[in-house]
Amino acid sequence: MESPVTPLAIVTDFCAAWDRLDWDAIHAHLAENLLYHNVPMAPVAGLAAFKAFYAAFPVTEAAFEIHHIAANGPVVMTERTDRFRLGETTIVIRVMGVFEIGNGKIAVWRDYFDLAEFSRQMPTELA
Repeated sequence: MESPVTPLAIVTDFCAAWDRLDWDAIHAHLAENLLYHNVPMAPVAGLAAFKAFYAAFPVTEAAFEIHHIAANGPVVMTERTDRFRLGETTIVIRVMGVFEIGNGKIAVWRDYFDLAEFSRQMPTELA
């Protein structure tokens, strides 16, 4: 995969990697010192912690539907609907995402969403 150059292209390619659930490509877009924050929850610092965070969820399918995307310098904002398949359960959440790009990688990723909407859909064994 040739590395995208613009912040907008990096985020678009990153979201497409989620659509394929291509963990190698997802991880390749993230900086080692990533700050990942699902804003209603505690932030996760570092790529290793990000990997551990998602290892706790048995995601078998994912899709990031981008409704709107805008970039200003190294900052990219997305309005999305994210879909995750966890076992037999599909979770659909509306998300506003903010990505900060540094050195060609996503250095900061903040997603804002309704935690109650997410929690209602979680399988009871993972909630």
